Amino acid sequence: MTPARGRPGEGMIVGLIGFATVALFYAVFDLLAARGGLYTVNLLGMSVFRGLRDPSVLELPVRLDAGAIVLYSLVHLALALAIGWFVVWLVRTAESQPSRAALVTTIILAGFVITRLLVGWLSRPIRPVLPWWSIMTANLLSMVLAGWYLVRHHPGLWQLLSGGRPGGRTQAASTSTVG
Repeated sequence: MTPARGRPGEGMIVGLIGFATVALFYAVFDLLAARGGLYTVNLLGMSVFRGLRDPSVLELPVRLDAGAIVLYSLVHLALALAIGWFVVWLVRTAESQPSRAALVTTIILAGFVITRLLVGWLSRPIRPVLPWWSIMTANLLSMVLAGWYLVRHHPGLWQLLSGGRPGGRTQAASTSTVG
């Protein structure tokens, strides 16, 4: 059985929600730290594409590198879109094959954990200005907002992925018999 069809472009919307949430979080984070709205994306771009590895450079003002900012933003956008499309595919799979809902939930949660660990590992060189709590907060916000969008557009999804079935009946209740 193939996953149910949903709204066209839904994966793109979910990916854009994730991308925009993280980008906005770090723009505000940097502005509140009086570093300028592109500070973190600049450092991430310089770390990934320019080989920035010396944390002592972070003690000095860092010149904005437009190329690194654009490249990093494009990679971040592409990854966010890919994740969005994959999550929507998983959601549609769970809806069309409810017996796989627990597996879908596990994959989504594992993906969140693995992605955070990977981002944390890749951003080690700039840990003094990109603390773990900010990585977790930005990505948790993106997951909550994208999840909110999906739950609003897929009635019963929350119950399905949390171990129940749409309509409030749990799997155990729906398979039990009165004897």
